[in-house]
Amino acid sequence: MTASPDLGTVQLASPDLLRSTFRRHAAGVAVITARGATGPVGFTATSLTSVSAEPPLVSFGIGTGASSWPAIAETEHIGVHILGEHQRELAATFARSGADRFGEPTAWREGPEGVPVLDDVLAWLVCRIVGRVPAGDHRIVLAEVVLGDPSGSGRPLLYHQGRFNGLRD
Repeated sequence: MTASPDLGTVQLASPDLLRSTFRRHAAGVAVITARGATGPVGFTATSLTSVSAEPPLVSFGIGTGASSWPAIAETEHIGVHILGEHQRELAATFARSGADRFGEPTAWREGPEGVPVLDDVLAWLVCRIVGRVPAGDHRIVLAEVVLGDPSGSGRPLLYHQGRFNGLRD
């Protein structure tokens, strides 16, 4: 395929095209947690979306090969945590394969429905999973908000160009 001068460098659809495009899309950073059979699990998500206000629903994507997937596939409740710009290292820990995500220095406690709740986040929710929709090598998880706390302070953490960044004015 050749590109005309006004279209730039056109590429056919591929995983690399999708990754390259979404590296340019700034996204908020969340950590999703759940109680697993052998202890707490969690992962960094930039795919968190508010779906509906009535009823209050959110969604996120998770790869079926992810270490957290078996717990997310079986559990009824999950935690959603909106990270602040002071939590770059926490985001990196939950994004890193093989990391001890709930060991020191991660501060957390068992919350409602047994969901791990992270400390010092901008906001957190406990949600009941209402659907797991197949989407390629991922599942889109739909969850209804049960309760939460939006009272944390600070500015949001963003993910852009493969890095965790603060919000600039």
